[in-house]
Amino acid sequence: MSVVIDASVALKWVLDEPGRDQADALLDDDLIAPILWLIEAGNALWRRTALREISAEEARERLHELINAPVASLAIEPHLESALTLATEIDHSVYDCLYLALALHHDTHVVTADRPFHAAAERLAKTAGRVRLLAH
Repeated sequence: MSVVIDASVALKWVLDEPGRDQADALLDDDLIAPILWLIEAGNALWRRTALREISAEEARERLHELINAPVASLAIEPHLESALTLATEIDHSVYDCLYLALALHHDTHVVTADRPFHAAAERLAKTAGRVRLLAH
């Protein structure tokens, strides 16, 4: 079975953050994500450079690691309408709901470190249990 991961989990592979060991353990699974995950990860790395937590060179190196991570990056177009519907149902961003729409389509779940996303998904019966928090 495939597991959907979001950028909050993937970033733990390249940054020293709580939950890194749990994120690393997911690397043994069949991982999928909407291609959006790389854009979100790149933006988060840029933010770390703006905060002077990492250098621009470190950000590029870490992005390269993520690009080569064992994650099947899938097109968003087939799931965008479902993501918009989910976003209106759970009152949460379309960005995050793309991960959820992909999980529903593949009859699996999303693993995230994003507590608000998890809480939003729990509000709707058809999405409850489909977004799981990364333990750390």
